[in-house]
Amino acid sequence: MKSVKNIGIVFIILITLVLCILSSLVFGARHIDFKNIIDILFNLDNDSFEAIVVKERIPRTVFSILAGGSLGIAGTIMQSVTRNPIADPSILGINTGASLFVVLGISFLGITTYRQYIILALLGALLASITVYIIASIGSGGISPMKLALSGVIISAVFSSLINMIMLPRSEVMSSFRFWQVGSVSGVTWESIIVMLPFIIIGIILSFIVAPALNALALGDEVAIGLGVKVGLTRVISSISAILLCGTVTALAGPIGFIGLMAPHIIRMLFGSNIRFIIPMSAFIGGILLTFSDVIGRILGSPSELEVGIITAFIGAPIFIIISMKAKVRSL
Repeated sequence: MKSVKNIGIVFIILITLVLCILSSLVFGARHIDFKNIIDILFNLDNDSFEAIVVKERIPRTVFSILAGGSLGIAGTIMQSVTRNPIADPSILGINTGASLFVVLGISFLGITTYRQYIILALLGALLASITVYIIASIGSGGISPMKLALSGVIISAVFSSLINMIMLPRSEVMSSFRFWQVGSVSGVTWESIIVMLPFIIIGIILSFIVAPALNALALGDEVAIGLGVKVGLTRVISSISAILLCGTVTALAGPIGFIGLMAPHIIRMLFGSNIRFIIPMSAFIGGILLTFSDVIGRILGSPSELEVGIITAFIGAPIFIIISMKAKVRSL
């Protein structure tokens, strides 16, 4: 009976994903009828104005699915590794670290290509994660969920100050950075998607490799070691996976928050705590959340649009407060 229920939920999730994809193609500065969308998708040689609009929206929709899925998986991994129910790339400072290095690249290196953005964002995310872990390990008791969260807040504040210090004297950098900083999936191209795919694929493969070990790690380090899990190696591989997924998305879309926080919790409420199942399903939920937020931003901001990072913040902030109050920052 439970398996039948789970299959039904998975089916609903997939249908919801399809509806979000179609909505992303329909809504925008110019709304296009659903019937016309279907006709255009089955006749891509169509060169009408509506067909051109739909073709421009397709890479944006594909990117939203990939970016949301990547953030969903990254959030799942970080919550599992830290056993912290409020762990999220934006909360633990990784997004801010990626942002800092992108600003440095714009200001002093003159970066212009997607690959340069991604490499610098990954380096910044790596630096932030290492720094957060080092700070959280200081003092008695070692690393704890509360210390990780506080360390992330500290690093985010420090890195944000550095970003402002670099940008303020440089108006041209501020102009280039301010829209990126909000978090947006507009302006993506097939070229940017192709550049990001290898990093995303490697991150996803690593996440599936460590999934069984993360299930054991959820029982505690001592139990995991007793089951033959190499705890240190598991944490390193998991962190690399999360950094690849989160850093790559941040490089191209800006620091989009709360997707990595919400997606794993939704899946746990629906299916339980098996990481091997949460990882792929979090990808679907993350894709749905980001695509849905992008569509809402276009509808509310029409004929212009609200950046997707603003929408995810409005949706995610109350959920973050609820999770914090319910979990009381205890380990997963």
